[in-house]
Amino acid sequence: MSYPPQGYYPRPPEHPESNTVLILGILGLALCGFCAPFAWLKGRKVVAEIDGSGGQFGGRSQANAGYIMGIVGTSVLGLYVVLTIGVVILLAATADSSTY
Repeated sequence: MSYPPQGYYPRPPEHPESNTVLILGILGLALCGFCAPFAWLKGRKVVAEIDGSGGQFGGRSQANAGYIMGIVGTSVLGLYVVLTIGVVILLAATADSSTY
């Protein structure tokens, strides 16, 4: 039994912002933590738009990777801020206020 040849289906175009989310996620994770929340927020929006497009847009893997890196980068940024505040409070509490 042979099957008829399958038709060619071209790949849908990538979402215009999928690469932007990926770049923001990489920057937020590797270089500048302040880019991570933007990757998280924009990534959530872009992934939802791709899912809602009914196959009209591609680039979901790039957008999803940037979204996940945005979540991780934001978590690392939050941890860094909490630790920095803790160290400042600890140093202020243990500082010797007496003068010589």
